[in-house]
Amino acid sequence: MKLTNIPIGQSARVLAFNGNSPITKRLMEMGVVPGVSIRVVKSAPFGDPLEIRVRGYNLAMRKSEAQTIEVEL
Repeated sequence: MKLTNIPIGQSARVLAFNGNSPITKRLMEMGVVPGVSIRVVKSAPFGDPLEIRVRGYNLAMRKSEAQTIEVEL
């Protein structure tokens, strides 16, 4: 399941990333790594960007970036 499919307020665990773009590497440097728990906090009116909570801080990311993150509930 992709991160973009998680409803607001729901928590999930990161399984993997699809691709090796510089953005993917930057997200991993910021703590979004396989095994970490994340929660979708809110979404902009048209779904872009998403705000997630990871490791005690909030992070905004584009929908295209969130599509590269595989998660499980």
